[in-house]
Amino acid sequence: MFVVCGESLFDVFASGDTATGMALDARVGGSPFNVAVGLARMAQPVCLLTQISRGFLGERLMAALQAEGVNTATVQRSEAPTTLSLIGLDARGVPSYSFYGEGCADGLLTRDALDLMPQGVRAINFGSYATVTGETATTQRALVEREHTRTLIAYDPNIRLNVEPELAVWREQIRWMLPRTHLLKVSDEDLALVHPGMPLQAFAAEALAQGVAWVVVTRGSQGAVAWTARGHVEAPSTPVEVIDTVGAGDTFQAALLTWLAENDGLSADALAAFALDDLQRALGFAAQAAAITCSRRGADLPRRAELPQAR
Repeated sequence: MFVVCGESLFDVFASGDTATGMALDARVGGSPFNVAVGLARMAQPVCLLTQISRGFLGERLMAALQAEGVNTATVQRSEAPTTLSLIGLDARGVPSYSFYGEGCADGLLTRDALDLMPQGVRAINFGSYATVTGETATTQRALVEREHTRTLIAYDPNIRLNVEPELAVWREQIRWMLPRTHLLKVSDEDLALVHPGMPLQAFAAEALAQGVAWVVVTRGSQGAVAWTARGHVEAPSTPVEVIDTVGAGDTFQAALLTWLAENDGLSADALAAFALDDLQRALGFAAQAAAITCSRRGADLPRRAELPQAR
């Protein structure tokens, strides 16, 4: 069983002008929400630890999770509203975000929610703005402290300055998470924000010294590079006609975790034992999954049948 922690919201796309304004296309989303759905679509048992509104938008989020096969036993419900993320795309299909989330449910997760954690959890995934905002951030830290010595911790900072504009907050969160993280996946764009000018290899060396077993850096169309104590590997991106890149990083993370699940890799010891050839195959599998998402509009993550065997 995977547990994915973090926000669940609506991505609202501008889909064209109308006579009186604009047409909007609202889709369920949020980075952790997407990772949970991605794992479920890749045939992995997964639950989402979050708080969701009892309003009509929250009910739609719950229905979407249940339809995708995500276990909702760890969802805390409240009367708070649902976060909205407005998304515009530039000419290259790269998204920009505006968030409306003050006082919304996904930032209000209380420690009582930790009592909902199921038995048999093999890995817990953290990331995005819920790690640094509101009561949810405090609750997640309590969970990390409780679990990191016995459960695989995966972390993707997924920085959103629209939500938390202070880079110092993100730097401190990354600093705090490194010695408590086993699998770190981070984009080169995020690293350039928090550590401008720092070579990727230097950051990786620092993370490995803190105890991270796998350090994976995604680089968009340039593919991904990863480091372990055994060395480093690179993997090219999979060529595809890009519609947009929304959800590509979430797909990569879900696929990476799926590869580990299918190769008996859901422990810190197992991660450390993998050869560099194994790491290369894992990156290639995740890159193929991300390419499928990039070929479709929005965070439409692939299903397991669309991907090759993860070996």
